[in-house]
Amino acid sequence: MRQWRKPSALMLSTAVGLLWCSGFALASAARADPHPDFSGVWTTYIAPGQVRLGRGRGRGRPDLPFTALAMQKVAAYHGLVDQTSDNPGAHCLGSGMPTSMMFSGGYPMEIVQSPGVVLVIYEAWTEIRHLYLGDKIIPVGDRIPDRNGYSTARWEGDTLVVETSQLKEQEDSTYPHSAEARIVERYHLGTGAKGEKLLINDWTLTDPLFYTRPLSVQKVWAYDPKGILLPYECNEEAWLDHLEALRNHH
Repeated sequence: MRQWRKPSALMLSTAVGLLWCSGFALASAARADPHPDFSGVWTTYIAPGQVRLGRGRGRGRPDLPFTALAMQKVAAYHGLVDQTSDNPGAHCLGSGMPTSMMFSGGYPMEIVQSPGVVLVIYEAWTEIRHLYLGDKIIPVGDRIPDRNGYSTARWEGDTLVVETSQLKEQEDSTYPHSAEARIVERYHLGTGAKGEKLLINDWTLTDPLFYTRPLSVQKVWAYDPKGILLPYECNEEAWLDHLEALRNHH
């Protein structure tokens, strides 16, 4: 049986040295990254004198440069649902891009940044976007259409440029679009009127089927150093409602 031996001072000093070197190497690698870090929890920024937009329907609909086709399709959709309380969120369906990015129900979002992918997690409906960089980007033919589309990213200096395509057609969005829509976002850091750390996104939606010209909008968030995302259990509530309906039926 091997006996335990008390480590010598030399062994301890060597181990400490290795740990210190490893930590120094990691810290040096982090400092060597020239790109800004967007990681953390962000909430919608309300500038002094700005009116806060409400959640859900209280936002109203922006005046958009629709084509005739878009006006027809959007009018048909609203003719179907406006006299009811029905909406995608009531069925636990996320907003989809670009509405998820612009509003997300007024709830916060969290960014988790790594070299190959930037994760954007919206508290509302727990929607998750993957912004892929470099070798993580898959061929166009392998991408699956989605309400949030497929997003590729690249750095241009201190700006993260995100291009989203493979979107599904949506008439139920604040910014309706066809499946041919393309969204380009440009994320960069800024400073608010009171010195707050801001994340600014200048984005453009191009969709000749639904819009007579490209649509450009800006979204601004404020950093919340103590912020956390809370559970958004939409599906669980729907399941509990379903069980209660079954009990009442019996």
